[in-house]
Amino acid sequence: MALQWMILTYVVAAEAALAFLLTLPAPKLLKNQFVSLVSLILQPALFIVPFAGFQLLDIYWKNEHRLSCTSEICTAAERDRYEKSIYKAQRNVILCASACLLYWCLVRICKYYKDIQHLEEVEKRCKEE
Repeated sequence: MALQWMILTYVVAAEAALAFLLTLPAPKLLKNQFVSLVSLILQPALFIVPFAGFQLLDIYWKNEHRLSCTSEICTAAERDRYEKSIYKAQRNVILCASACLLYWCLVRICKYYKDIQHLEEVEKRCKEE
């Protein structure tokens, strides 16, 4: 079951790296090419949103059906295991939320850059007239 979390971790790391590279200052020609490439990658990468949503539902279901260890009969090892599973669930929720948030940030950064590019073209045409 850890494979999906590893995949999600790599996707979040890749999204963070792309967001970092998109916000770095670069020459206009290089920036245009990079934004075009990232925009092409973002369309098929939309799978991350339903994937993260499904993982959040899985975490919720497991949390609702988790055996709680609150009685006096529980051993220290059982309590440690229970607390560790809670911490893992919290970490995974943060991972899912950051995957969706970073995807949204990448989409908005690319959209804003394309809007700026379009406005620069309009301004250039107006100056030529």
